[in-house]
Amino acid sequence: MKRVLFICTHNSARSQMAEGLVNHDLAGKVQAFSAGTEPSSVNPLVIAAMKEAGIDISRHRSKSIDEFADERFDFVITLCDHAAESCPVFFGGTRRMHMGFPDPATVKGTEEEKISFFRKLRDQIREKIIGFLSAQEG
Repeated sequence: MKRVLFICTHNSARSQMAEGLVNHDLAGKVQAFSAGTEPSSVNPLVIAAMKEAGIDISRHRSKSIDEFADERFDFVITLCDHAAESCPVFFGGTRRMHMGFPDPATVKGTEEEKISFFRKLRDQIREKIIGFLSAQEG
């Protein structure tokens, strides 16, 4: 089974979504983890948007990349520019890459406007990342 680590600065939104989506959509084929360069907490709107898609990440927590320092991954994928610049080196055949997505922390507006952004972000992450990892099989 392939292993992938998603990294964002705070491990609060994009990387949490990616972890949940991969573990749901590619269960048994790819095992996903997520971490942050400066971990904080999982955004409640992320939990809500994922729940709408039938994926429960309510027990996820924001984790530091230090927790994964000695682990091996097939892919380490950064999802925000800051993490791409500050990501440490992973050895042992790890393919490191960057797939940037918009920063949900910058979204202003009503709760409905914010959750709408998170839904779109979830769907963009699902399409791009699941598509990429599905193409890597074999």
